[in-house]
Amino acid sequence: MANLTLVYGLRLLPSEEVAEVGDATLKLKNGNEAHVTMHVLEGSKKEIEKQLKNSLDAFFDFYPEI
Repeated sequence: MANLTLVYGLRLLPSEEVAEVGDATLKLKNGNEAHVTMHVLEGSKKEIEKQLKNSLDAFFDFYPEI
């Protein structure tokens, strides 16, 4: 299997400060664009860590061939 690249971003903000979250756009070497859906997790540090782990585990479930 070819090497893969996981693209992600994290930023921690006070929950009352976030008004809107949009997609991130990637520019590929072949000239095409790809889009990354941004996800929002809210709660305490412990709750966010648990949600993030569950989200990451679920992400890889989409790609059983990896």
